[in-house]
Amino acid sequence: MAIKPVHNEPLLLKQVSLGDPEAFAQLFRAYHQPLAEYVHRLTESQEMTEDIVQDVFIKLWMKRETLPELNNFVHYLFILSRNRTFNCLREKANKQVRQMRWASQFEKVTTQDAPPPEEDYRALIDVAVAQLPPQQQKVYFLSRYQHLKHKEIAAQLGISIETAKKHMKLALRSITQYVRAHINALLLLLIWILFHR
Repeated sequence: MAIKPVHNEPLLLKQVSLGDPEAFAQLFRAYHQPLAEYVHRLTESQEMTEDIVQDVFIKLWMKRETLPELNNFVHYLFILSRNRTFNCLREKANKQVRQMRWASQFEKVTTQDAPPPEEDYRALIDVAVAQLPPQQQKVYFLSRYQHLKHKEIAAQLGISIETAKKHMKLALRSITQYVRAHINALLLLLIWILFHR
């Protein structure tokens, strides 16, 4: 990717090497966007791109004393970015492979001697339901366990249909938030069981 160096690049590099934050900000403004475009083409991830570019500029600042010695700063910048990008992509691929292995191991465990994961999941939902306000609990119970419609729930509880719908909506939102917040702990527990059997 061809990028023209800024006209006063040698001076900026010298100033940055002496710890001048304004000179560093100028370098950042000059090269951040083209660098981000380059990295994004490799990662196809905005979040990963932002992290990588930030890491690259942090590394530049940490090694600022060596910058005036560089013959081609732009080339160095892109090599640094490319290497960091490939490392991140490698880490991501390794993580995905590990997750696939864990999923495979979990499947073996649950089909052999461990309780099915649905039971753990249902237990989480039960705890979440127990923490709901009483009226939301009643509406949820009548809907999910007695399979009543909103109109029937409203009639049984002496509330309007809209109120029944609102309670159900709030109950489902609370349950979802609780399960999402605690599912990682459940996964960690399963991992621990898997590797300490």
